Amino acid sequence: MSSLDQTVSWRDLLIEATLAFRAAGLEQAAVDARRVVEQASGADPSELILVLDDPVTERSMSSFELMVRRRSAGEPLQYVLGSWSFRSLDLMVDSRVLIPRPETEAVVEVALAELDRLGGRDRTCQVVDLGTGSGAIGLSIAVERVRTQVMLTDQSPEALQVARANIAGLGRPGARISTGLGSWFDALPQDLMHKVDLIISNPPYVPADLPLPPEVVDWEPVGALRSGPDGTDDLRVLILQAGEWLQKDGVLICELSPEQAADMQALAATVFNHARIESDLTGRDRALVAAGPK
Repeated sequence: MSSLDQTVSWRDLLIEATLAFRAAGLEQAAVDARRVVEQASGADPSELILVLDDPVTERSMSSFELMVRRRSAGEPLQYVLGSWSFRSLDLMVDSRVLIPRPETEAVVEVALAELDRLGGRDRTCQVVDLGTGSGAIGLSIAVERVRTQVMLTDQSPEALQVARANIAGLGRPGARISTGLGSWFDALPQDLMHKVDLIISNPPYVPADLPLPPEVVDWEPVGALRSGPDGTDDLRVLILQAGEWLQKDGVLICELSPEQAADMQALAATVFNHARIESDLTGRDRALVAAGPK
């Protein structure tokens, strides 16, 4: 639609976007269309029905048309919208970082339980989120456990830009969050050695040759996805080096894929006193929990 007829309503555009997305072969065309119209109109999900018959402004039309073009071309909805929810947060996301996923929300839940076991509701705990991307994990922990000091690291300067933008939008909890640039433990200051209570990471764990959907492989940063022939190269680094940074009862938590769980648990058992696997909400093995470095 190149020119704007003042009789065009958000209802018209909702229909237009749905048809465009169906034509592009998108599986959730109606859902995606609704999200695009909500974003373009500025309406909350609960308010959309109240504005559907309102006329569309020129500026809103331009925003709508751009989002429809991007989504129709296969760009993930999260990037098109520019933000995505993760637990209690609304995070800025774009192609510099992975899209936050529900599986990782479950990993954060495991981390919160471990922090509580360590006394994190009653004393200050030092948490490190390695390979933070958007900051989803570390920011959630900082918001949900108010005594934590959290450090976010990433080897990608571009990812850290996104994480820092999300910290800036966090308000008061952001004052307890710091960032570091570097690959895994290289990003940490030496004065944290043997003083960290909890290290958590959602590292790359996709095998190098495993096929991925085009929406993932064509848009998300490949360096944050793949890790060697069986996907465990980075997991092994984290497991074998974490003990140098954790205090004596400290905990390492890593997201992984179900087929990696047994081998990574066995590896962790060689350098930690306790190692177990926790499931995600679908019952699939999703998180390695290793406590008490030997």
